[in-house]
Amino acid sequence: MTDQTGRRGESATQSGTDGQTSTEPEIKHEGGPGSDTETQMRTTTDADDLRVVVNAAVSVDGKLSTQKRTQVAISGDADFDRVDQIRAESDAVMVGVGTVLADDPRLRVKDNGRRMARQDRGEPPHPARIVADSRARTPDDAALFEDHAQTYLLVSEAAPADRVERLRAAGATVFTAGTDRVDLAGGLGQLAATGAEQILVEGGGEIIFSLFEQGLVDRLSVYVGSMVIGGRDAPTLADGEGFVDDLSTLSLQTVNRLGDGVVLTYGVSPKSLLKAEKTIDRD
Repeated sequence: MTDQTGRRGESATQSGTDGQTSTEPEIKHEGGPGSDTETQMRTTTDADDLRVVVNAAVSVDGKLSTQKRTQVAISGDADFDRVDQIRAESDAVMVGVGTVLADDPRLRVKDNGRRMARQDRGEPPHPARIVADSRARTPDDAALFEDHAQTYLLVSEAAPADRVERLRAAGATVFTAGTDRVDLAGGLGQLAATGAEQILVEGGGEIIFSLFEQGLVDRLSVYVGSMVIGGRDAPTLADGEGFVDDLSTLSLQTVNRLGDGVVLTYGVSPKSLLKAEKTIDRD
């Protein structure tokens, strides 16, 4: 598909979330009940075949929620509708296991007209769900299993076998990528092989940082709400270890007021990194 950032079609070494670097990560696939691996797989397993859109709502000070991980109504109905539209345009919606444990999201398309439009295109009413879950901690009664939509779990080799089997029994298709932590480039490559072209990532901060760190993000949309949350331990848009030498550069594309907040949309140039080796003039 057409790339607005110049990333598609490029090949580069990707760094896994376990700190290891590999151009061809070892991937394992375990199909869920009734799956047919051979008919699902295409010849490519390149994460660059996926368009990755990150969306989040943050406070003015960049927080996703309070330091106790309690949900805050940062945005309102107009922004919920905007996100619903992006979900309807995506093949899958991805979150980290922390978001599943804290919020128990369903990740559905809410608008009936959008669901019908997806079905008219020959697609299921809801996009697939993806959970990045290194240790297979997702509960087998999580809300995302309720409507039997396609659900993928990205786990590492460190995930306990009994937990993996329990989640497969709940209906998940499991991809294993990475040794101690999920190798996102490898896992997304497997998702691309199922035919997915665009995924929407809705958080949390750890997975968003990892995607930026590995140069996997194409577009970032952020709703900035009119509030201050504070708290040094409150989750932010991009947590993880943070950048020191190489900063992922963004290109501001649109600024739109929405309700009492603003939506900022950025293109991402993951291969054009700003070297943070400047002497800052503090005079």
